[in-house]
Amino acid sequence: MKKMNSIFIIDDDPITVFGIKKMLKDTVDCEAISTFHNGKMAIEYLKEGIPNNLPIPEVIFLDINMPIMDGWEFLEEFLKLPIQKRIIINVITSSIDPSDYEKWNHFRLNSYHYLNFKNKPIFKIETTDLTRIHLAS
Repeated sequence: MKKMNSIFIIDDDPITVFGIKKMLKDTVDCEAISTFHNGKMAIEYLKEGIPNNLPIPEVIFLDINMPIMDGWEFLEEFLKLPIQKRIIINVITSSIDPSDYEKWNHFRLNSYHYLNFKNKPIFKIETTDLTRIHLAS
């Protein structure tokens, strides 16, 4: 079982949050799984935590459709933060709008971090959701 220090779940849907937490318990040994109901709560936590050396998440599960600050707005702010470590960000959505996939691809191609795209409902946490696998060329 993979060991991690911190995972963020940023989603306003309690059923999705519950499901992800349950699947993570079977997949990873994590000291802190933090949940946020919108992107603003998570970005404020990070902005306050970085100067105080609070743990930066190794993995983020990020819903794109949330009130107050949605996932795209969160990503715009997150990418401005002085985070040296590469974070795995799992963008999760129930949207079938092709523009959401295009936005994800834009962020993926222009980010230092690793971005995955997952459709809701999530039935399984994959290895690539938690670990960046380097394949031989």
